[in-house]
Amino acid sequence: MNSLLALQAFSPDINFAIILPELILSVVGALVMLIDAFTTRADTGRGRWITGSVSLLGLGAAAAACVWLWVGSTNETQGTFGGMIVLDRMRLSFTFVFLIVSALTILISMVWVEWENLPGGEFHALLLFATVGMMLMASGGDLVIIFLGLELLSIATYVLAGFRRTDLRSNESSLKYFILGSFSSAFLLYGIALVYGATTQAVNVAGRTDFIAGTTNIREIAARLDTALYPPLLFAGAAMMLVGFGFKIATAPFHVWTPDVYEGAPTPVTAFMAAGPKAAGFAAFMRVFLIGFPFVTATSLTLTSSQAHAAWLNTLYILAILTMTIGNVAALVQSNVKRMLAYSSIAHAGYALVGFIAAGATDDAAQRNDAVAAVVFYLLAYSVMNLGAFAIVTLVARSGDRRTEIEDYTGIGFRAPALSFALSIFLLSLIGVPLTAGFMGKIMVFRSALNLREPYYGLVVIGVLNSAVSVYYYLRLIVVMFFRERTTEWNAPRVPASIAVALLLTIIGVFYLGVFPGQVLDAFQSEQPAAVNSVAGR
Repeated sequence: MNSLLALQAFSPDINFAIILPELILSVVGALVMLIDAFTTRADTGRGRWITGSVSLLGLGAAAAACVWLWVGSTNETQGTFGGMIVLDRMRLSFTFVFLIVSALTILISMVWVEWENLPGGEFHALLLFATVGMMLMASGGDLVIIFLGLELLSIATYVLAGFRRTDLRSNESSLKYFILGSFSSAFLLYGIALVYGATTQAVNVAGRTDFIAGTTNIREIAARLDTALYPPLLFAGAAMMLVGFGFKIATAPFHVWTPDVYEGAPTPVTAFMAAGPKAAGFAAFMRVFLIGFPFVTATSLTLTSSQAHAAWLNTLYILAILTMTIGNVAALVQSNVKRMLAYSSIAHAGYALVGFIAAGATDDAAQRNDAVAAVVFYLLAYSVMNLGAFAIVTLVARSGDRRTEIEDYTGIGFRAPALSFALSIFLLSLIGVPLTAGFMGKIMVFRSALNLREPYYGLVVIGVLNSAVSVYYYLRLIVVMFFRERTTEWNAPRVPASIAVALLLTIIGVFYLGVFPGQVLDAFQSEQPAAVNSVAGR
């Protein structure tokens, strides 16, 4: 009986069209490795540009596949491979964020790998495989797929963090990230195992009790919450998964790895880690808890589903406050730009959690969709302004990340006006100054919380106060650049073409998302996803 039920549950409706973006990037990643393998030592410099260009073309093709899926889809969320992969609005929205982050990272790093004399093909291949991992995390309808995507992303980023092999700081960064990342993965995997065991069901067959095995399918978990045989295991598993995801998105108190890893990793890798994996962590986190442990309207709070939902929502409320506050307060005393931006990224994770909480605290589908769209928009805005800032940090730091202290920026404002004004734009956007992407992102996530009942007003007030605190350390760098006299010799770096393109795109993005956010928000909020049959033409 059990094997028959299992066979019915996992009879796959296989449709490879639904995973076309992931397939494209996987093939391009393998192609980049082959190009690198057959590039002679004499052609190494040209090979870096070839692999970088091929990688950008692959990302463009994956983006075109996403557009095709988006346009060809209808209003119903469907899946394939037995429900392990899903196609919906949230998946496609996050996928575009990942592709943008990876493309900008490649533009920033194409010259960097040449400065450092590093193998560009390996770097670009790892970046593409990390992107595939992020996309799987967003598309997973099953905890197993989410975990596989997470491990693919994590293993690639462990290597990228230590990519500068001769640098002890980079080696230390990679080792710390590997140890703490493995620790968080163990939490997540053990939580998945507990949830699987807890969702075992008992059925009466011919007068005797039989058991149906547990499930890792997210929607099936939600359906079995109130009939789970072992509710304590369910709560323990959800708590451990929350800890695992908390490590990945760097929420307090699970943020301890972030400053050291971000400081020691090569600057382009730090830029990628601060934007891409964080967005992927939010995509998986939101899918598991919003769908697997959903809002339940119940007259009795004895229902397991109601208790589970209240538990994770209240926990996130506390974590959001801690994350915003600790990130901003710790950033105040930093003297290293990369560490300052690391603590800043922790604070921004706290702001995004406000929108996550708003999505989980309502049973109104429209409000929930608006809150999810606000989180995706915020992470897109943060990725654009953060990558722009790190592009300039890469130029100023130069090879070996020799100049990453705040004092290294003293008096460069009018010696390199283009770079200084561009960095000022990104810093002002991170603060949340009007007409910038950061301002609109905060407006969206805070508004989604204000639309809820009164207890969430306090969360918004704390978020606004923390934004005010962040003004000090962001403006401090601007003051150092423009209002302090430099006493040592400093030559403005030449801006390579690839980084110039990245800076131009990020500056346009900051102002476009800040002044004209409507089109992007409408796209994220629209009921686009995803009928597999219409996409596949069946």
